[in-house]
Amino acid sequence: MNKIKNTLFSNKPVTFDENSLIMAIESSCDETACAVVKGGREVLANVVASQIKIHEEYGGVIPEIAAREHLQAINVVIDETFKQAGLKGDDITAFAGTVGPGLVGCLLVGLNAAKTLALAYDKPFIGVNHLNAHLAANFIDTDLKPPFIALLVSGGHTQIIKVDSYANMEIIGETIDDAVGEAYDKVARLIGLPYPGGPKLDKLAQIGNPHAFKLPEAKVSGYDFSFSGLKTAVLRLVKSFDGQEMPVNDICASFQECVSATLFKKVKKALEENNYKQVVLAGGVAANSEIRKKIFSLKDEGYEVFAPIMKYCTDNASMVASSAFFFDNTFDNIDVEVFSRA
Repeated sequence: MNKIKNTLFSNKPVTFDENSLIMAIESSCDETACAVVKGGREVLANVVASQIKIHEEYGGVIPEIAAREHLQAINVVIDETFKQAGLKGDDITAFAGTVGPGLVGCLLVGLNAAKTLALAYDKPFIGVNHLNAHLAANFIDTDLKPPFIALLVSGGHTQIIKVDSYANMEIIGETIDDAVGEAYDKVARLIGLPYPGGPKLDKLAQIGNPHAFKLPEAKVSGYDFSFSGLKTAVLRLVKSFDGQEMPVNDICASFQECVSATLFKKVKKALEENNYKQVVLAGGVAANSEIRKKIFSLKDEGYEVFAPIMKYCTDNASMVASSAFFFDNTFDNIDVEVFSRA
């Protein structure tokens, strides 16, 4: 596959093929990550420095602390990536970095590092949308090609995206309030689970009864979602125990069943009404056990289902490199600046 792309720091478009090496940097939140990917699909090195333990005591990510941690980690992570890949800067075809959405101070660290590498080695630079990168995680070690319907579920976003080609995609459904990951974290706090709450809630849900409590599913038209009412229902349920022992596992399981069933119904509706045969799961919440189980059950109905392996669900730089290779809607303005929201 040959792709001709416009890039920064290059007087003419660069041609990518199966031997192209893209080094990417991701620093949108609390992971400092760098990777080298060959031909958009083969990961040669993938290094991630996580800040989870640092932010645990605060119950969430503190932007100023996260940015300082990125500054301390960025050079170490880049050096380790070159070492793991067995490459030097001159070997790289192009450098890529996440432009947004994310925490501004954090994004600046990674984006400026990637631009600096491109300048230092006189190579093209490609700016990448973080959400597109999550979709591109599904290209790694697979033969996935558009068209497909994508379900993007993360801490800040819940979207159904129609991907017609590498150049054309359309958001056809999204949350009108809380994102899935946001709802998970809020419910986790309600029942006393420590940060990060989502994965811990998922683990407890696996040993609970998903039908112990009937929780409300929001009636939202089209392919859109709403999870704020569900969160409020869980709050009332928790308060109803008023000092009595609370069946935490059952509450987690019931909440997770409601969320995953809602996502499944909307995705299936989008597949049927748009006549697509491939479905892609992406984003940090794509690691959730029940959501994966339900979406993968679509295989039984004849659909092809793709989801990244666990280490490529959460923020990483391999997905940024893959997105830089495949997707055409990248940033080609030399003055590109970071942005916080999609």
